[in-house]
Amino acid sequence: MKKNTNSLLRLLTICIQIILPGNAIWAQVQITADHDTAYYITNPELITTRFYFSQKYTAFTLRAPKDVQHLKYRPNTNLNMGVGASYRNITINLAYGFDFLNKEPEKGKTKFIDLQFHSYPKKWSIDFYGQLYKGYYLSPKGFLASGPASFYLRPDAGVNLLGLAVYHVFNGTKFSYRAAIAQTEWQKKSAGSFLVGGEAHYGVIKADSSLVPVRVASDYPQAGISNVRFLSFGPGFGYAYTLVMQQHYFVTGSVSLNLNLGFSGETDRANIDKNVYAIPISTFRFSGGYNSSNWHISATWTGNSLPVQGASSPSNYLLQTGMVQLKFGKKIMPGKRLKKRLHFLDRVTN
Repeated sequence: MKKNTNSLLRLLTICIQIILPGNAIWAQVQITADHDTAYYITNPELITTRFYFSQKYTAFTLRAPKDVQHLKYRPNTNLNMGVGASYRNITINLAYGFDFLNKEPEKGKTKFIDLQFHSYPKKWSIDFYGQLYKGYYLSPKGFLASGPASFYLRPDAGVNLLGLAVYHVFNGTKFSYRAAIAQTEWQKKSAGSFLVGGEAHYGVIKADSSLVPVRVASDYPQAGISNVRFLSFGPGFGYAYTLVMQQHYFVTGSVSLNLNLGFSGETDRANIDKNVYAIPISTFRFSGGYNSSNWHISATWTGNSLPVQGASSPSNYLLQTGMVQLKFGKKIMPGKRLKKRLHFLDRVTN
């Protein structure tokens, strides 16, 4: 089985090298390193370009008692197509949700601002979330809707969320998040690292009326609640690992778990019920594809799962936020004039 797998990987490598030629660019430059170059290679003078598809989301679920279906509210967010480039600490991406990629009007309209910042210094992982969403539908299709081919829409429902997660990467000399997620570096040998850090989140789940539809109000203890506010924070630990095959093919998995102290308040028409709780949350990253000195192809999924404990019931509210990307790109060496301008921008932004 292993022999067949190695043969298939060699064949794929030959095909990719025929289509995407050479390692000449990498050989022409001087590589400086503060890490073990037997495991991964970096070159700050290269521009990593990308053509990509991406989709962001912030969904929430009202968990139900046993034998009752959860209320799964989902946003109708755009599938975006775009281009981008990274040089040293500068990254620019431009994307747009073209109509031909987004043809699901039956899910209603979601208005949203979704700012996700993911930074991977040599020994750190930093994630920031700033999201404003309004307009949701219930999943699956047909649930509480007027017919089996339609969705139950809640244009009044919304989520506001701010979050920050910071983790120390202990084995940053051998393991590279940048190679796994951004492909601005190249992981040549398998490696992993323990992670220790913490997260903090503040959010609001809201609607003009009860988040539980009136027709099923008797089935859910959250009936009548129209506003849920929460603040949670706490320490966490995790592990990340990249499996590399034939130096170029890689699969990365990263999971962290936090024990958060939370404060929540649920509002109905007359009262505000407050609660203090401790609850685990998780953050994850998965990536896989092909990476080299010249080309990269990858699929990436980053996100987190954030439960919120209200006073109305032992059942949780669950927030899920993340981003899915499919990327294809080339690494190039800029000309002298462009390189000079990029050096200036890098100094200004740092």
